[in-house]
Amino acid sequence: MKFRDLTKDEIECRVATVNEKGCSLLLYKDARCDMNILDETLGVTGWRRSHEIIGGNLFCTVEVYDDQKKEWIYKQDVGVESYTEKEKGQASDSFKRACFNLGIGRELYTAPFIWIPKECVEITKGRNGKLTTCDKFYVEQIIIENKKIVALSIKNKKTKNRVFLYDIRPPKEEETK
Repeated sequence: MKFRDLTKDEIECRVATVNEKGCSLLLYKDARCDMNILDETLGVTGWRRSHEIIGGNLFCTVEVYDDQKKEWIYKQDVGVESYTEKEKGQASDSFKRACFNLGIGRELYTAPFIWIPKECVEITKGRNGKLTTCDKFYVEQIIIENKKIVALSIKNKKTKNRVFLYDIRPPKEEETK
């Protein structure tokens, strides 16, 4: 069973760290993305999920039906609480992690380190005195080959400027002449 690669519209950007020189970003997918890909690939009756507490932690089991083997195959993982909604965040996180185990969005683990220099982001001091940003970012383009991100561009939503560019593909023959 093979799941397709994520599209640029299914990948979110989250600010990870901010300092006086800029900020770093992380790429992620949300649980709705996983549900949509499972539905698209297997149909709404071709997969199921369940949650259980193990050792005080919330685990999610995602099962997919394998037509060739005529049996349910499952993957399981634990979730961590979110800052806003403790229980919902744990359930969502455990589901997304179990889906990573199935192979959905695993290409995100190949993302490069994403650094946005201070010239491309508005950095302010938060209420707690720590540096922060309210800028939001989005994936403008992504190219995935063999489950590996080989090209990526990110834009700042507010300024509409491209703030990150990554491309490890070899130059085309006509470019080298």
